[in-house]
Amino acid sequence: MSENRYRNTGPDVRMPAMDPLDPHTCYRALQTRDARFDGRFFVAVSTTGIYCRPICPARTARFDNCSFFPSAAAAQSYGFRPCLRCRPETAPGRGAWLGTFNTVARALRLIEDGALDDDAATVDALAARLGVGERHLRRLFQLHLGASPVAVAQTRRVLFAKQLLQDTSLPMADVAMAAGFGSVRRFNEVFQSLYQQAPSQLRTARLRAREPDGIEHLRGLSVQVPYREPYDASALMRFLATRAIDGVEHVAGETYQRTLWQDGAAGVVSVQAVSGKAWLKVTVQHPSIRALPAILARVRRVFDVDADIERIHAHLSQDPFMAGLVQARPGLRAPGGWDGFELAVRAVLGQQVTVVAARRLAARLVQMCGAHVAVQVGGLSQCFPTAEQVLAADLSSLGMPGARKNALKALAQASLADRDLFCVSDSIDDTVKRLCAIPGIGEWTAHYIALRAVRETDAFPASDVGLLRSVAENGERPTPAQLLSRAEAWRPWRAYAAQHLWAADPDFTDT
Repeated sequence: MSENRYRNTGPDVRMPAMDPLDPHTCYRALQTRDARFDGRFFVAVSTTGIYCRPICPARTARFDNCSFFPSAAAAQSYGFRPCLRCRPETAPGRGAWLGTFNTVARALRLIEDGALDDDAATVDALAARLGVGERHLRRLFQLHLGASPVAVAQTRRVLFAKQLLQDTSLPMADVAMAAGFGSVRRFNEVFQSLYQQAPSQLRTARLRAREPDGIEHLRGLSVQVPYREPYDASALMRFLATRAIDGVEHVAGETYQRTLWQDGAAGVVSVQAVSGKAWLKVTVQHPSIRALPAILARVRRVFDVDADIERIHAHLSQDPFMAGLVQARPGLRAPGGWDGFELAVRAVLGQQVTVVAARRLAARLVQMCGAHVAVQVGGLSQCFPTAEQVLAADLSSLGMPGARKNALKALAQASLADRDLFCVSDSIDDTVKRLCAIPGIGEWTAHYIALRAVRETDAFPASDVGLLRSVAENGERPTPAQLLSRAEAWRPWRAYAAQHLWAADPDFTDT
């Protein structure tokens, strides 16, 4: 048996290094339906052959009949099928980084972006992109997720397909295509083997008992993206509203809208924080149904829905000063960037200017070389320019120093030369070093890109004036070196510490 299978073998059972939960802890969470553990493990019941979320409303099975797995893929690899009642496909994510183990984190991000969805894609090719051997990558996945990379990718596809079956009225062929299956036949085979019923049977059952707030809309395809509470959606929406680029983004209350460029076509996405619900309502308008998983992956990163916020805050709260900030804003998240290149460009545009000035520059750049959107929603008319468009554009009238214009061109060249430029590296130091090698990108900008675009949990722009102001004592600010020394205790979650420090600064004006 895999070491990642949390069986009821007593306190000596071996646990994965990144998530040391024991069977008794898992069973107590199951008995109390503790939502804090939702998505962190799954319970499989030997007498039914079904695996569930720890919050499943079904009658709790006997301890002797329960096994605990670190991922849905691990449970499925042992032959268990997903529960139709608690719907494992709607569980919150475990977190993009799995602590500090970046090789697995990088692999998961690439899988999330569809690296194994193509029939020609292989684990060997994925390992090559990560700079490790195929056997080593498989070993890491077994250690941390209890399943192979292919099993993780297939589980992701089939669970997403089930969500579309139950939450939308998409034709069966579109469901299969959106979930990354090569054909409807292959989709039917996988679904039948896992759920022991055809997809059409599940769709029929859903239509008989459609949820009252059914989420199929004429203006686009809508799905739910869950998150783990506490979650301060209002703070995140305010952050996005302050930086919204005219024509590209718009925020009204608890709803964020933006244009997007995905798979060679323009579209629009709307993200709404629904009061009283632990999920975001995401509505997508895009000509390619295959683009849906990648678009939803971007939403998850921008809205930081997969953060294990309790674990992060528990660690930060060991520092009495940081504990006060965490207590004041328990659901604060670290907003991500929609696109790595876009975020990097915005960071350069914001160098040594105010947020308002940076927004104006970004809007001007969009007008100069951004693609127009065919379906216009709420005044949104253009997409943020791609690296190719920026590289081809004449930036002479952009109204900023020549060095920064050159930095934009250098960013575009680097982005086109390295498709993994904005992916997680082995360490934050490696990420910063790689970004600083681009002309015009300094330490602060590199850390900011790492925090927002790369989603490095340990990114920390220590020279930022807002951070230095927030830790000032008796009106005296520390030096960046002194702040770095103090921030050692906050690792590996310095990015979240930075977000709390910025939120505590009344003059917060980062890009």
